[in-house]
Amino acid sequence: MKRRDILIGASSIATAAVIADTKLSGAKSEVQTTTTPISKSAAITGKNIQISKDLPGYYVTPAGTGKFPAVVVLMEAFGLNQWCKSICDRLAKSGFAAIAPDFYRGKTYAYTDVAGAITKLKSLNDDAIMTDVGKSLDFLAGKSEVNANGIGVIGFCMGGRYAFLTNAVYPTKIKAAISFYGGGIDANPGNPLGQKSLLDRVSTMQSPIMLMYGSEDQLIAADEHGRVAAALSTAKKRYILNLFPKAGHGFMSDRRENYSPEAEAEAWMMTTGFFSQNLKPKKLKS
Repeated sequence: MKRRDILIGASSIATAAVIADTKLSGAKSEVQTTTTPISKSAAITGKNIQISKDLPGYYVTPAGTGKFPAVVVLMEAFGLNQWCKSICDRLAKSGFAAIAPDFYRGKTYAYTDVAGAITKLKSLNDDAIMTDVGKSLDFLAGKSEVNANGIGVIGFCMGGRYAFLTNAVYPTKIKAAISFYGGGIDANPGNPLGQKSLLDRVSTMQSPIMLMYGSEDQLIAADEHGRVAAALSTAKKRYILNLFPKAGHGFMSDRRENYSPEAEAEAWMMTTGFFSQNLKPKKLKS
């Protein structure tokens, strides 16, 4: 596959500005090292766990020792599959502990079984999912290797919507949220998936959120981007909205037809930068 030009434009500039903006009243800030150096050859191995008695999941930590920032990874509609686990592994390689709760309790769907995945998605209850997310946050906060003051959330597709909702439901337990192509954040009444708009929950958000969309996403109309941004702006919340040209729904997954390696590479750089900026502890020096 030929490489195409990545046209991020203002989105990249906005993201870089947030990542770089660490000056406060003329003082410089720097990331405070709380872990031992990680060898590039060090093996990172995740494992299937019980987050709670009734909630399975996947958990992985970086190599080395110390208090790591952590991320809750919220799955696509296809379940806690190998791709979702690979996102946890990639986060661990970047210095973040990562946990993925299994909302489906062991059930996964092939990417070709869209009908099955949608049927399952429609059976979910927002409150029940948020209870599972809360258990995952409590699990991380109780781990000695995790910095409980540096926990974030990231979600994809269905999980992108839940990452947005997590920011509203658990405003004091997370420090940053990233939503990848989260359809239904402002679902229209009577939408076929039965989702409710989340824009009435924006007022309770406290953490910065980064929203990632593809310009060719046929499942999320461009005007929804605008409504989400308007709600966040009106509520004076900190956010970044990135639109990736020539990218469709699910562009981050190399298992999906819409995979875009160029957009994926750029988006991952933004992801790790955003989490580093907001989850890792800092100290000021004059």
